[in-house]
Amino acid sequence: MTKKLVSSVAAGALLVGVTFAPTSFAQQTTTPPPAAPTQTQPGGTTPPATEPPADQAQTPPPAGTEAPKDTAAKSDYLTEQAADQIATSDYVGQSVYNAADESIGKIDDLIIKKDGGVQAAVIGVGGFLGIGQKNVAVPFDRIEISEQADTAALKLTTTETADTLKAAPEFKTKSQMMAERNAAQPVDTSTTSSTGTSPATPTQPSPQQ
Repeated sequence: MTKKLVSSVAAGALLVGVTFAPTSFAQQTTTPPPAAPTQTQPGGTTPPATEPPADQAQTPPPAGTEAPKDTAAKSDYLTEQAADQIATSDYVGQSVYNAADESIGKIDDLIIKKDGGVQAAVIGVGGFLGIGQKNVAVPFDRIEISEQADTAALKLTTTETADTLKAAPEFKTKSQMMAERNAAQPVDTSTTSSTGTSPATPTQPSPQQ
């Protein structure tokens, strides 16, 4: 009787061990491993972060390829002439009229500042004054512009008179002033040069015997 009881207890213990062993094993395998501690290099520095994959890294453009330019910088280009804009061709060659509607001459050129803006209009007024050709640089703010109805033609008028134009100094361009300055310089016509040789001694006739 005692042997049967011991055998029954041993068999029950073995059955319980077999039953709970897989459960305990499953719990151990499903538990995630603890995170690996960050390794610190000697000197207290942390190793650099892992670089992204090569397919995610930005590759530089190939050599010889220009970077795309900003198209917004091109927005200041004009595409058409506005109503308040005038071309130089509308001035050069045009006649200028005085208050009596008389043509005082034609605009030969415009004087423009380097930093922008028209400063004067060069007008040939010789024929109007009854004298030879004379160019006068009339200040540009003394010339008014009026548009002809239903046309693109312009009419230029000024407050200048015959008296003011006669008293006005003649305008000269840079090239004209340089030509006058070069013409005023004396020209060295000296062509004599010293050779450093002494003149030859004339030969004396031999005494007669």
